[in-house]
Amino acid sequence: MASRAIDRSTTSRRGCFARFYRRRPEESGQKGAADPAQGKGPSPEGAATSWVARNRALWSRTLEPLRPLDRPRARATAWDASWPIPRELTSVRQARRLVTAQLGDWNLDGLADTAELLVSELVTNALRHTRGPLRLNLQLRGSRLRCEVEDTDPAGPVHRVVDTDAEGGRGTELLDLLTEAWGSTRTATGKTTWCEMLTQTPPKGSPASE
Repeated sequence: MASRAIDRSTTSRRGCFARFYRRRPEESGQKGAADPAQGKGPSPEGAATSWVARNRALWSRTLEPLRPLDRPRARATAWDASWPIPRELTSVRQARRLVTAQLGDWNLDGLADTAELLVSELVTNALRHTRGPLRLNLQLRGSRLRCEVEDTDPAGPVHRVVDTDAEGGRGTELLDLLTEAWGSTRTATGKTTWCEMLTQTPPKGSPASE
């Protein structure tokens, strides 16, 4: 494409920034800048394009996981379920009911009591220590049942040593005792606290574990 002359008296602010970024490789002495003596190296337009491409790729990777936690109930597949959890006094009880009903649909009633207890701990912890929307996710992959609670606080749970006569603070001990694995994963919107349990007999048709 043929270059056009730029009138400095009428150039917009965007045009000024464009000229600034086109000059950066040559002015900063970066590797790959054009060599005036040899006439080699990338053109200013090429440098601007590569800078834009790098930043576009960076932001696309950063923003791709973003999704509203308070969106309505979602079913990605027959073996995934997801619900928004309101910040109300009845939220923990609602989460238990959702888990029980879903495990009944998956013929996993034997895991209902344990899953209810663990999800109660995850939701209670999120209500106490975070702000903003919450989301409960259940996922079944082969013999592995995964329970997740998403929130907007990136700080993960702290594993505390609790006195024997303490009335609370045993959530992490329950996770250690009753789950196959558990943890916390940072996300673009905060974090996901999750736990996994093993089923004795995988339901027929459930996908293999990833």
